Amino acid sequence: MFDYFPNYVWNLSVSIAMASGAELGEIMDMCQPLLARSEAGEDAGTADFMQEWMKVADKLVDLAAEDEAKGRLLSAGAKLQRAALYYLTAERMQGHGHPGRMVTYDKGLDAFARGVEFARDNVERFEIPYGDKIIPVLLTRAEGVEGPAPAVVYLNGLDSCKELLYWSRLPQALAARGISTLCVDQPGTGETLRKQGLPAISNSEEWGTPVYEWLAAREDINAQRIGITGISLGGYYAPRVCAFEPRFAAGAVWGANHNWIEVQHKRLRREGENPVPHYWSHVQWVFGAEDQDDFFQKAQGMHLNGVMDRIKVPFLVTHGEKDRQISVDYARQSYDQLTNSPRRELKIFTDREGGVEHVGADNMSFGRSYIADWFAETLGGRLS
Repeated sequence: MFDYFPNYVWNLSVSIAMASGAELGEIMDMCQPLLARSEAGEDAGTADFMQEWMKVADKLVDLAAEDEAKGRLLSAGAKLQRAALYYLTAERMQGHGHPGRMVTYDKGLDAFARGVEFARDNVERFEIPYGDKIIPVLLTRAEGVEGPAPAVVYLNGLDSCKELLYWSRLPQALAARGISTLCVDQPGTGETLRKQGLPAISNSEEWGTPVYEWLAAREDINAQRIGITGISLGGYYAPRVCAFEPRFAAGAVWGANHNWIEVQHKRLRREGENPVPHYWSHVQWVFGAEDQDDFFQKAQGMHLNGVMDRIKVPFLVTHGEKDRQISVDYARQSYDQLTNSPRRELKIFTDREGGVEHVGADNMSFGRSYIADWFAETLGGRLS
């Protein structure tokens, strides 16, 4: 992983940004002024982090406007997408309620929407009804398919958003294999948390089934060939949805999260790394908890013991061998309990290839390709 700062949490954000399309020169422009401030710890200096990253993002928006005025929309689109990435990375680093956080997030959404429109990218935003609220999603359509295509529902982790899912390039890898992808801001993440006020819940099938039914109802989607995957904490949500919504045809996880509540107790003891600064404030916000005790109560059932054996479709478990957040042992637990899957597979990424850190933060290309190939094989896509 790109270890520029003296703490894991800041380096994780930088590595995610680099994997998502950041320019190295811009990364250095944003990070060099922060090096001394980062020495105070992962929670200190996050306001400075946002300020430096917003400077570059704002500049890119201005430069994109100059391109737009000249009709150079493809160039403007590329700049706006990088601006969106920097805004959303800066926002992700802030504590709940930090001044300017929502303004930064809104700038990120606006830059993303205009950036993909100008660049004519294969992605479109939709809203799935969910009670009296909505779940915003991004649909990337399969390429080279006549008639209804296979599809994959792609879920966030604890602290990601649908735009970061799109930038992980898994939707593009699946599209090239003839499979559509639906990137989901499920409850507790992205717009659904920030704009709709919907917190995370442990029984993810409550929103997983409406997402499936919305996607399956589309004329361009083959309802019998819809898979599901998730990244990081999505490694808990996706298997649970797959277990309780039997209409999914296959599943995979990019990072197993077999016993997330156990991981929380380990984090209390400072065993393992946190994904974001201001961690306990963040998880309380995500789960709509009043305090830490309330959070632990709401998250108490977040494990997959007694769940994985309900999965009766092909399922892939992937994990990085040196994941510093979630132990690789959890991947083996998930795999071992897939006793009723007709085709189960465990893939541990090692130093031989890379992708050994949490969800491949050191190198996302191997996880992306492996998962895309798995779905091509199990859902009827193409490998060449």
